Amino acid sequence: MAIHLPHIISSKKVPKGYFAVYVGENQKRFVIPISFLNQPSFQDLLGMSQEEFGYSHPTGGLTIPCNEDIFLDVTSRLNYVKSAQTFL
Repeated sequence: MAIHLPHIISSKKVPKGYFAVYVGENQKRFVIPISFLNQPSFQDLLGMSQEEFGYSHPTGGLTIPCNEDIFLDVTSRLNYVKSAQTFL
């Protein structure tokens, strides 16, 4: 069963309104909406990044040191909330 995550893009280019992060041990690259930055659950992930790397990230981009499954769970929940708000 595949999980459809329309707002998470794996690509080389970063569209306007999005930014790239590197996640997990394999440093998998994800492109996610800037709107996630003001969400408390995503801010928790950013806090993990700051604790581990400070402001010096090994990939040159924002690195989030959590398991990919956790990252996908957080972002899929944020996508669900975002899509639910669209229909209100």
